[in-house]
Amino acid sequence: MQNTELDPILSQVLGDPTKAGMKLVIGNKRYSSWSMRPWVAMAAFHIPFEEIKVRLRQPDTSSRIADYSLSGRVPVLIDGEITVWDSLAICEYLAEQFPEKAMWPDNVMQRAMARSMCAEMHSGFTDLRSAMWMNVCARFPGRGRTAGAQADIGRISEMWEECLSMSGAHGYLFGDFTLADAYFAPVVTRFITYDVSLAPVLQAYVERVAAHPAVARWIKEAHAETDRITELDNYPD
Repeated sequence: MQNTELDPILSQVLGDPTKAGMKLVIGNKRYSSWSMRPWVAMAAFHIPFEEIKVRLRQPDTSSRIADYSLSGRVPVLIDGEITVWDSLAICEYLAEQFPEKAMWPDNVMQRAMARSMCAEMHSGFTDLRSAMWMNVCARFPGRGRTAGAQADIGRISEMWEECLSMSGAHGYLFGDFTLADAYFAPVVTRFITYDVSLAPVLQAYVERVAAHPAVARWIKEAHAETDRITELDNYPD
């Protein structure tokens, strides 16, 4: 069974950037779902990195991101002379660089399914994103339930149920924590923020992911942030 305790050495590295080999450029932890995915993956799999945070929706946000990538978006991974942008590309790069960490499931069928789920999450669920944006620290119970968002919730629930029925109801999507769980971690925070009603087995999965040391650390640090984006902290009537 995979060790889910956050490595003390990694905790030291996160606190001392001089020990890290990679740099990860992210946005506000309260709001940036795309940043959360590779950050949680690197923390969960004990990959040392220096965190560089760019405050979103500020006058200098674009220029600061441009210092690291011309994509104009976070996250960005810098590994020496190599720059990788886009969260899914970063996760694939990490899995390639650290094969011994088994960031994808070992089983080829499960691995194909995990990759497909992450790709679907990456390119789809636009209604959920727009109606139920990420705010780790807010609570908007019952809000954002558009027809499209409800359909997205249904599709995510369907995928999770299929995985958990195969891997066991008391673990993660593919047994041990994988990139698939890291990729759906922001969805877990959304389901908590908006108090989405789920089947008991799925609610238990949400609670397991939220309690994972890497996810819990992200959430704790999000609560410690002082920067606010007003339009994301309030749900309009």
